[in-house]
Amino acid sequence: MEMNMDVELDGIFRSNTTYDYGDYEYKEDIEPRGSEAVLIPFLYSVVLVVGLLGNGLLLAVLSQKRRTCSISDTFILLLSVADILLLVMLPFWAVQAAQDCGWCLKIHLCKISGAVFNINFYFGIFLLVCISLDHYLSIAHSTRLYSHKKPKSARISFLLVWLFSLLLIIPNWDFLVIKADPEAEEKTLCIPNYFSKLNLVSRLFHHILGFLLPAVVLIVCCSCILLMLQRSSKSLQKQRATMVILALVWIFLLCWMPYNITLIVDTFMRTSKVPQETTNSKTFLKTALLVTTALACVHACLRPLLYLSLCGNFRKQLLALLRCTRIESEGSLWELGVGEEALPAESHGGEEMKQMTSVEHQVQSAQC
Repeated sequence: MEMNMDVELDGIFRSNTTYDYGDYEYKEDIEPRGSEAVLIPFLYSVVLVVGLLGNGLLLAVLSQKRRTCSISDTFILLLSVADILLLVMLPFWAVQAAQDCGWCLKIHLCKISGAVFNINFYFGIFLLVCISLDHYLSIAHSTRLYSHKKPKSARISFLLVWLFSLLLIIPNWDFLVIKADPEAEEKTLCIPNYFSKLNLVSRLFHHILGFLLPAVVLIVCCSCILLMLQRSSKSLQKQRATMVILALVWIFLLCWMPYNITLIVDTFMRTSKVPQETTNSKTFLKTALLVTTALACVHACLRPLLYLSLCGNFRKQLLALLRCTRIESEGSLWELGVGEEALPAESHGGEEMKQMTSVEHQVQSAQC
């Protein structure tokens, strides 16, 4: 029996079909954009939930002692309000990163969100400068910038900080526009108008007056405070205040310094006459600004966690609030020492008074 084993391959090799790869999307082109559309909204969502919860509890604790509000309470209140304003803007930036159209809202919201971002930075760094200078003077020269006997100095400082912050954000308000993304024409972004020379001038003001000078003052003050505390034995109250202030300063600088350094590099590349290697450099700077901006926003949820870990009186008041009970505060909730006139001798006397009152309380309880 003979079997026919002939295989007809003519149909396979004669197929002369051509394929059009013009509409093919390479994964390496769409993966970065996909990760950006997922990671940035996720990060902003976590910061929003944690920040609103923490700052909300902080404001609730402050509302319980509004009649005996100290200068330290006012500083903490203003920092918390600035953080809440920034947190409210996070959903808009999350939507810009997640949607294919980018910034699909009106120009007024674009300008407001940019102004809130900048005023949070200016207001935060200038208030920290005031707190650090007050603490440095209290340790180095036994004097204070702020005192309950002279509350006008604190009010003037708050007013000057607000005015100076508003002046610095005015140029940025004018230059913020909605423009098409150079890498994706169908996508619009809320960005400054980089082609304006006045915008570059405003950036120099931001770099010098808004970041470099205040950062140098903070670093010098904190370094001097640490050196003086190592050489001399200060009271436990001042050591606790130093810990809280240093933690506030370093967390702020760690969150905001990468953004400002990236912004300085971007300004240098735009103003220099050296030809830019367009695609790689622009993409790298865009990604770096996106990441460092998100990192800067993280600090808005870190301050309440810092108070919770370092300030014992704040923990007591918060637990009492959650248990729907009320306790009398035994001192400053934040242990910043701003505006407080307590000296080592006075604190020693205060400890003696506490011991006397505790003994009297024990005698009364024994008699009952």
